Amino acid sequence: MNSSDGHQRSEPDDGFSRRATDDDPHSAAGDDSHRPADDDLRPTADDALSGGTDNISTDIHTAPGTDAAVNDAVDSAADTAATDPAHPPRTGKRSHLVDLSPLRESPAFARLWLGAAISGIGSQMTIVAVGLHIYDITRSTFAVSLVGAFALIPMIIFGLYGGMLADAFDRRRVAFIAAVAAWGSTIGLAGLAWFSVDVVWPFYLLTTLNAVAATVVGTVRFAIFPRILPRRLLPAASALTGISGGIMVTVGPAVAGVLIATVGFAWTYTIDVVLFLAAFVGILSLPRLPPEGEVHRPGLASLRYGFAFLRTAPNIRMSFLVDILAMTFGNPRVVFPAVATLVLGGGAVTVGILTAAVAVGALASSLFSGRTGHVRMQGVAIERAILVYGGFILGFGALLAVMSTGAFGSVSAAVGDMNVTAVVLAAVLLAGAGAADNISSIFRQTMLQSAVPDHMRGRLQGVFTVVVTGGPRVGDMYVGILAVTAALWFPPLLGGLAIIASVAVLVRVQGSFRRYDALNPLP
Repeated sequence: MNSSDGHQRSEPDDGFSRRATDDDPHSAAGDDSHRPADDDLRPTADDALSGGTDNISTDIHTAPGTDAAVNDAVDSAADTAATDPAHPPRTGKRSHLVDLSPLRESPAFARLWLGAAISGIGSQMTIVAVGLHIYDITRSTFAVSLVGAFALIPMIIFGLYGGMLADAFDRRRVAFIAAVAAWGSTIGLAGLAWFSVDVVWPFYLLTTLNAVAATVVGTVRFAIFPRILPRRLLPAASALTGISGGIMVTVGPAVAGVLIATVGFAWTYTIDVVLFLAAFVGILSLPRLPPEGEVHRPGLASLRYGFAFLRTAPNIRMSFLVDILAMTFGNPRVVFPAVATLVLGGGAVTVGILTAAVAVGALASSLFSGRTGHVRMQGVAIERAILVYGGFILGFGALLAVMSTGAFGSVSAAVGDMNVTAVVLAAVLLAGAGAADNISSIFRQTMLQSAVPDHMRGRLQGVFTVVVTGGPRVGDMYVGILAVTAALWFPPLLGGLAIIASVAVLVRVQGSFRRYDALNPLP
């Protein structure tokens, strides 16, 4: 690889410290070589010299087994960046607060992010409103549960199909068409409310269409980020996305509750229709984003190409696998209602506290994610974040086991019978789990966006969507079965142990994952 001063820089061929080149079929750099932001992909002095020592631990800074030749190469990169006036090193004290550089340096990303955040609040309002509306019509909890059941399979199918579309067509156009479908379904829901339709099948139809379209938009949006941002800003962009997601799930349901109670369902849906316009502003202001590299027509052949690539991408596969393990064995939300009645007390109030704690932890970790952009050994960071996640889930299970003994007094669904100390401890543990999961998500998303070639990003993002959609639902079944057959505390206790043991073994069996280096992202 040629440096800016024209001399050839020697690189050691040790299998993991090799830099991405145009000849490397797995190189994201080779596929993105025509992006205007590529000049920004060259590591600055701060990138070359700064690892994750300030974030996870000392050995995240440099890959295990890295020899002197690699250190020389890194020093050379630092010297080049430090002396190149066109690419001055970043200076100043690093902040723990979230890095806002993506918003400052990429107006396209800023508009897309803000539009998604505003429209996402409206979408969360509609999710809450639909559930309450169907319950108001049917008085059946089962009828409400069918909203998610009907949408699950189409979401998985169109998550994959949306990824294929993103790789085959202009991503701005695909996102726009999917957004129009989502907007139209929301208009339909508003129409049902304004005309007082009291049959539920149109609600199921429109909410399924809305969920499918939103899945496609989300898949395409994440595939867009690496085209409008330099690689060094992708961790910060993932953290900002976590913040917007936290705001959506916190503000949207709260606003929906107030609106439904005061002005009714029709106005709640209508306000979502108006808020959704912000998404169009973000999408339509994007530049054209035609496909790069080899293009495959959407279909089974294209999907096979995607899975064939995934078989040759052990680091991406491992990032999917550890997430599936975490979401399957460490997602205790199903037991919250029973725990709030029988173990911790407090009923619905406790359920709200426990549910909110996870979101608060995730939001807090995004707000204080400023140093994630300096972590080089992102595979190690993912491993440790998920181990910490497993530890918090294990602690939650242990707390429930202790409280289940009844040694700390009786509890009930009444707020006055809540064991406040136990609820606070449970909330802290779940907040820690939410924070660790979010840190893992930041690095997993960054790895996917950095290491996968652009012509495969959409399809791999589609697989990622299936993982994050299906994993929690499989986890719900695991928790539900064990909670009924054993005890309420058993699923999180066993799950936490399973996460810690399985992840610790897997990442050592596949050593390349722990050697993954953000300066040389190999899939």
